[in-house]
Amino acid sequence: MIPIAPPHHPPLLRPGARRRWLAVPLGCLLLGAGVSAQAQEAFQLGTVLVQGSQRPAAQDTEDVTTMQQIEQFDASTVGTAAALVPGVSMTRNSRNEDMIYLRGFDQRQVPLFVDGVPLYVPYDGYPDLGRFWTTDLAEVRVAKGAASLLYGPNALGGAINLVTRKPVRAFEGDVRVGMASGGDRRGAVNVGGRQQMWYWQLGASYIEADTFPLSRDFQGNAVQQPGNRDNAYRTDKKLSLKVALTPNAVDEYAIGYMAQRGDKGNPPYAGVAPGSPNRFWRWPYWNVDSLYFVGNTRLGDKHILKYRLHDDRYKNSILAYTNGSYATELLNTSFPSQYDDSTSGASVELASYALPNQELRIAYHYKVDRHEESNPLTADKSFKDVTTSLAVEDSIDLASDWRLRLGLSHDNRDARHADAYATGRTSANNWLAELSHTVAPGSQVYASLARKSRFPTIKDRYSFRLGTAIPNPDLRPETSLNVELGLRGAPWTGANGHAALFYARIRDLMQNQVVPSTLCGTTVCNQLQNIGDARHAGLELSLDQTLGRAWRTGLRYTYLVRTNLSNGAIPLIDTPRNRLFAYVDWAASEAVSLQATIEAENGRRVTYGSAGYTRLAGYGVIGLKATWRVDKAVRIDVGASNLTDRNYALADGYPMPGRILYANAKYSF
Repeated sequence: MIPIAPPHHPPLLRPGARRRWLAVPLGCLLLGAGVSAQAQEAFQLGTVLVQGSQRPAAQDTEDVTTMQQIEQFDASTVGTAAALVPGVSMTRNSRNEDMIYLRGFDQRQVPLFVDGVPLYVPYDGYPDLGRFWTTDLAEVRVAKGAASLLYGPNALGGAINLVTRKPVRAFEGDVRVGMASGGDRRGAVNVGGRQQMWYWQLGASYIEADTFPLSRDFQGNAVQQPGNRDNAYRTDKKLSLKVALTPNAVDEYAIGYMAQRGDKGNPPYAGVAPGSPNRFWRWPYWNVDSLYFVGNTRLGDKHILKYRLHDDRYKNSILAYTNGSYATELLNTSFPSQYDDSTSGASVELASYALPNQELRIAYHYKVDRHEESNPLTADKSFKDVTTSLAVEDSIDLASDWRLRLGLSHDNRDARHADAYATGRTSANNWLAELSHTVAPGSQVYASLARKSRFPTIKDRYSFRLGTAIPNPDLRPETSLNVELGLRGAPWTGANGHAALFYARIRDLMQNQVVPSTLCGTTVCNQLQNIGDARHAGLELSLDQTLGRAWRTGLRYTYLVRTNLSNGAIPLIDTPRNRLFAYVDWAASEAVSLQATIEAENGRRVTYGSAGYTRLAGYGVIGLKATWRVDKAVRIDVGASNLTDRNYALADGYPMPGRILYANAKYSF
C-alpha cells in the first residue's frame, strides 16, 4: 500500500456554491466553532477482507487513498481520487464521461465496487466516474494486477473499491458548501452515530454547474466559440443511508441504500479533425438506486462467514438534436434512447484460521445482469446474463518475515436471453501467486504473478453502435498475464515510498475489424473480434517526504508503454506515456497553510476523426490552494486549478476547463 502523506490540517472538498449559499452556512459554522472535529473511520465490512482477521491483511498491496487525502488534493469525484494513485490516468470521452485507465486497462477491465458490491452498468460496463462524488467516502482502494480473486469476475487489470464511512461517536458529522467558476455550486451533509450495539450513517449531496470556462487560448470551431463550454450543464443529487447491528466485537450486519439522480448536457465536438461527428446530446435523467446487505458472522474461534446481497437499478435516457440550438429533436432508430438496466446478486465468503499460519478463504459470487432498451420506432430489446465465480485464496506465513498468497478461481457467464440472438455459455480460469518479504520494519519487497480474465459486455456482443457495426455474440473472454516486482516502505527518515515494475501480456483482446456487410449502409461494417494481442509495461514511483515541522512534499510518477502486438498500425489509445503528479505543502502557521500541485503528462494518443489517430500535446497544470483553519471544527479553502489557464485536452475535440477559481468551507462536529 502507498499511503499518500496526510495533510497538516483536516482538509475539505473543492468547487461549488454561490455566495448566497455560503453566507448562511458560514454563519452556522462560526457559531459552532468551539466543537472539536473528529474524522470518521472506514466501514471495514465494505472492504474485500474478512473482518476479524487474526493477522495483517493479505491484500496489503492495495493502494488506499483516505478521506483526509481526498480532501487535501480536492479530489471531489471518484475519478480524480483514483487518479492520485500511481498507474491511474483519467480520460474524458465524447459522451462527457470521466473514465480511468489502470496500467492501460480501462473500466470494463477494472470493475468498480461500493463496499465490496459491484457498481456495474450492465450494458457497457462503463460507470461515469464524474458522477460519483467522494463526500460520503472514507477510502478509495485500488487493487492492481494481482488483485484478490475474492473480488469476483472481470478484474482483468485490477479493481477499485469505494469504502463508505462509519461513525465512531454517538453523534458526529460535517457540513460542506462551495462555489467555483462556471456557476458551480455544491453542498453536502454527512451525519452518523454509534451506539453500543448499532450505528447509522446518512449522507446527502447536491452539485450543480451551468458550464465551465475554457482557456483563453482556445480557438473554437463552428459549433463551439471561445469563452464558456456549450451544453456543459450538470446536476447531481445523492442520498446514502446505512444502518448496522453490531452485537459483538466481530459480528456485524449492515443494510445500505444509495439513490442518485442526475441530468447533464454533452458538450459538442470542438476540434478540427475531418469526419468527426457532432453529438448534440442531452441526458434528461441519469439515475441509480442501489440496495445492499452485508453480514459478518463468527463461526467458533477459527472461522468467519461474510455475505453480501445487492440489487442495483440503472435508468437513463439520451435525447439527440439536429444542431447546437437544441430546438429540434432527432427521432430515428437510435434516438430517443432509454435504458432500464439492473444488476442483482449475492456472494458468500468463508475465512478459516484452522490451519497453522494460514488464512484460507473460499468465496462464491452469483450475479444477474439485465438490459432493457426501448425506442419509439423500434421493438424493445432485452438481454440477460448470469455470471458466477468460485474462488479459493490462501495467505501463508512461511516465516516471520515471508508471506505467500495463492489463489485460484473459475468464472462462468451464461447468456440466458439475448433478444434475437442465440444464447450460450463461456468460462474462464484465473490464478495468482504473490510472495512478499519484510526487509525492515514497515518495508517490504514483493513479487506477484496473476492470470486474469474479462467477459465481453452486452454492448461488446450485441451493439450496432449507431448503425456502424454488426454484433458478435461469439466473443471470447480477454485474458492477461500480470507480473509485478516492487518495494514499498520507509527508505529514510521522514519518507514513505513505493517503486514497482509491471508487465501485462493480454490475449484475445477485443478490437474492431472491418468485415463485408450491407447492414451499415455500405459494403462493409465494423465488428468487434478477439484478434488482438497486446503488451503493457511500465514503472511506478511514489514518494512522500516530511521536511521539518512545516513542509511536506511528494510525487507520483508513471511510465507506461502499451504495444499492439497483433497490428502495430493500430495504436492502443487514451493513456499517456509519462504522467506526473507532485505537491508541496507549507504550514505557515497553526491556522494557515498553502499547497501547490502540478499534474503533467505527455505521449497520449487518441482517435482523430476519419484520419485515424493523433498524439495530443503534453501539458502541465498547476494548482494553488490556501487553507484557513478557523479552529478545530471549521476550515475554509480558497484556490485555483489550472492556474496558468493552460489549453489542454484528454481527448481530441474535448477541451478541459481553463482556470477555475473556487472557495469551500467545512464544519465538522
